[in-house]
Amino acid sequence: MLASDEKPALHFSHPACLEHDPRAHMPEHPDTPERLLAIERELAGAGWLGWERREAPAAREDQLELIHSARLVRHVRELCRTGGGAIDGDTFVGEPSYRAALHAAGGACEMTRALMAGEARLGFCAVRPSGHHAEPDRAMGFCLFNNVALAAELAIRELGAARVFVLDWDVHHGNGTAEAFRRRADVLFASIHQSGIYPGTGPLGDVGSGPGEGCTINLPVPAGSEEDLWLSLIEHIVLPAAAAF
Repeated sequence: MLASDEKPALHFSHPACLEHDPRAHMPEHPDTPERLLAIERELAGAGWLGWERREAPAAREDQLELIHSARLVRHVRELCRTGGGAIDGDTFVGEPSYRAALHAAGGACEMTRALMAGEARLGFCAVRPSGHHAEPDRAMGFCLFNNVALAAELAIRELGAARVFVLDWDVHHGNGTAEAFRRRADVLFASIHQSGIYPGTGPLGDVGSGPGEGCTINLPVPAGSEEDLWLSLIEHIVLPAAAAF
């Protein structure tokens, strides 16, 4: 139970995120709506942890262009409008995918607005499609638009944040987020990921470029790495760097 003066955590999602289904064009595709449904079942079984549930709004196209090129936004929109298909060998969209992507990006941005307005201390976005592989001018790796990069850019450009820290602990390197802020000194990006797998980026020696040198932390780990290694990297490298930043 929440204390009377404790603000609830926020949970953002939208039914449109369940309509994005790459199996319409690749039946064996692993990115299915079931991934989101599984999260929601667990949360529902735990009473949603007392979180306040909010509907993720759709991002506007000009908001997508905080990070992405107009060319990419137009390409994804038109591909979906005409029935969908393959963006690359891993990334497929159907007609509903563009709307789902707008709500996924919009949810991340709306959560950021709510957190920075002091409405809550914690937020979670249960949205699809995912985002961290999408580069400024390229959709890839199941990702159409980079939700977390858009939220970070919104925080800096419109909501008064001086600096943003992004920690990516997906098994794959968050190449799209890294590229969005590669030459920036106002975003610290840290990624713990398995080495030697898709997308093949994120070596230890890649620390950013130009004005952003030192603001990228890549921590590739061997396959099968367990909790002790991950927690040690967070405790001894990631959190001290974030605190200093």
